[in-house]
Amino acid sequence: AELFFNPKKARVAIVSCGGLCPGMNSIIKNLVTILYQGYGVSKVYGIQGGYRGFTSKDWDEPLELDNDAVEYMHHIGGTVLGTSRGGFDIEKIVSWLQVHHVDQLYVIGGDGTHRGAYKISEECHNRGLRISVAGIPKTIDNDIGLIDRSFGFMTAVSEATRAIAAARVEATCNKPNGIGIVKLMGRSAGFLAAYATLASQDVDLCLVPEIPIVLHGPHGILSHIDHVLEQKGHAVIVVAEGAGEELLGESTQTDAGGNRLLPPIGEFLTKQIKQHFQESNREATVKYIDPSYMVRSVPADASDSYMCMTLAHAAAHGCMAGFTGFTVGLINNRTVMVPIPALAKSSPRSMNANGRTWERVQAITGQPNPTCSPDCTPSPHPPPYK
Repeated sequence: AELFFNPKKARVAIVSCGGLCPGMNSIIKNLVTILYQGYGVSKVYGIQGGYRGFTSKDWDEPLELDNDAVEYMHHIGGTVLGTSRGGFDIEKIVSWLQVHHVDQLYVIGGDGTHRGAYKISEECHNRGLRISVAGIPKTIDNDIGLIDRSFGFMTAVSEATRAIAAARVEATCNKPNGIGIVKLMGRSAGFLAAYATLASQDVDLCLVPEIPIVLHGPHGILSHIDHVLEQKGHAVIVVAEGAGEELLGESTQTDAGGNRLLPPIGEFLTKQIKQHFQESNREATVKYIDPSYMVRSVPADASDSYMCMTLAHAAAHGCMAGFTGFTVGLINNRTVMVPIPALAKSSPRSMNANGRTWERVQAITGQPNPTCSPDCTPSPHPPPYK
């Protein structure tokens, strides 16, 4: 097979954008390794601080990456290149690539970052520049469409179960009526909360953005918590950060990346539970744990590290073949290349409220289903604890 680029003359740039996720350094390391050792490229730039690194004079100069620089990078959490939100300036970014004679750009980020990457590829085409642009999907929420899962997600699930275990210890040791609440990331999708619930097997109530929260009534969460405490003497609750907007309302404020700021569901839930027990003159000890940034800042585990290697290699092979405006991911457990517009169109995705994953969560927790149709008669309480 013929290569579109002459590897010996090729110059490459790598940039990481958005929030942190386990495995970002593994992606960077494997890109550098395959490009240097596999293809023998002449130079690899590491752009610091996300898209802003192309345009801001306040950032340091781009790093020059080689095999020695990335040898142990995969053992470190976060991204050695740094990251940021916002700062996308198409004119300045493409001009930077042109001035530095870059032939290939690898962009690590979520669906918004990918939309920016596709704009870069189109602008390069419009200017007649032979620059390949490849994306590598990254999201702690696992809400990027089409692909089976994103790199680092299962590492985050594993790390989240440690927080749930801590909540269980707090709940069981604080008597009477110990309650542990864990808030996990999940802006518009509850995959992390759901998978951590299924993996830990210790959760009595899981709240996600896709399922509305009902506080009161026979199928409300407060009634469910009461029943769990009667049976077990303690309760463990997991709540995704994006849950409960039907109760708290949507914020009108956004961050630098254009994402809406989320209402404080964890604090709200803690307050409501305490108030519920105070109104009935009962004792309860409620412990609230927010491990959000601990979950996403760890290095990738063995499985995700392997996945990072396959994705990085696929992106490099695609660029060397001359493809552009594409991304890579697992689909039906196969590493494939996908046009960025197809990925962006299907993102962000949400968990199916009537799907198998949520059915499994309900089977584990025994929690009521507030979205059940009128002709079904769900049990308002879980089976007796044994």
